[in-house]
Amino acid sequence: MRALYLKEINSFLSSIIGYVFIVIYLIASGLFHWVLSFNTNLLEGAEADLVPFFNMSPVIFLILIPAITMRSIAEERRTGTIELLLTRPISDLGMILAKYFAGVTLLVIAILPTIVYYVSMYYLGQPIGTIDSGATFTSYIGLILLGSVFVAIGIFASSLTSSQIVAFILAMFLCWIFYDGFNLLGNYSQIGNLDYIIQFIGIAFHYDAIKKGVIDTSDLIYFLSVIVIFISASLTVVKTLKK
Repeated sequence: MRALYLKEINSFLSSIIGYVFIVIYLIASGLFHWVLSFNTNLLEGAEADLVPFFNMSPVIFLILIPAITMRSIAEERRTGTIELLLTRPISDLGMILAKYFAGVTLLVIAILPTIVYYVSMYYLGQPIGTIDSGATFTSYIGLILLGSVFVAIGIFASSLTSSQIVAFILAMFLCWIFYDGFNLLGNYSQIGNLDYIIQFIGIAFHYDAIKKGVIDTSDLIYFLSVIVIFISASLTVVKTLKK
């Protein structure tokens, strides 16, 4: 699995794909948070915090993460190399996990430069250091968990088809449903506590809870469970390709 993981990382960083993902994310984030006069501009906020950044990043990931995961298995199916890959001395789960962890690694690499945002807001606050460092740290954890779920969803979508475009559209749709779709459905529910239950299924409910500065065990279990569900679903699809 390690060899395939390194191969996937190398394929991201030796081609334009990985760098495009990182650069587009940082440019889009930089424009929204430092240049454009909008409610996401960090310099125009009343408090020294990164709340606009953590609110905007999932929206950017909704497009960018499906773009980097769409080729993970779909391309293997299109070129016919999936059969060769499945005959190698690596388990089906190992193959999927190698691709998954490579995607998560690229995600973390893209997020790391935004630490500059924290340092900037730390020194721009009046007085210096008024930013809530604890809440910022937990929010970064929440953002990585959210992105990790999107990667798992993207790989599942990629396993369903040999078309990268179809995989991209399907992944983007599923990511949106799990991020904000259940939240919107819950807002329109008029049946007792059904609204809470529906919103609980969505990522936004748990991501918003972590952004408040507290990492609850139930939120961690939720993110890990969704990741396991989609990795397992991808494994099931891959196993059917052997038949």
